[in-house]
Amino acid sequence: MLAQGSVSRIAVLAASVALFCGAARAAETEVQLVIKNHRFEPAELKVPVGQRVKLIVHNQDSTPEEFESHSLNREKVIPGGAKATIFIGPLKAGRYNFFGEYNEATAKGVVIAE
Repeated sequence: MLAQGSVSRIAVLAASVALFCGAARAAETEVQLVIKNHRFEPAELKVPVGQRVKLIVHNQDSTPEEFESHSLNREKVIPGGAKATIFIGPLKAGRYNFFGEYNEATAKGVVIAE
């Protein structure tokens, strides 16, 4: 059985961890990206340096598209009419190109971390 002081310390520690985790989630940036007419909209996404980003990709085309980025080390197929979540970062300042593998001529974009 735990002493009363130990229970209080555990409660304070648990509350601190919950507060820290909540603050970390609140600090996460969410960015929307649309695939429409085999193009990414917007084609340029600005995100904060050093922060994890939740990228929500909505493919409004009827055909699938693959979000691919060598510099972000990400690739994900998004079926037509579907949404996908892709986490990127934290990133250093710079430009990170991405493209749609199924429509490379038109589906191009860049993440700019600043």
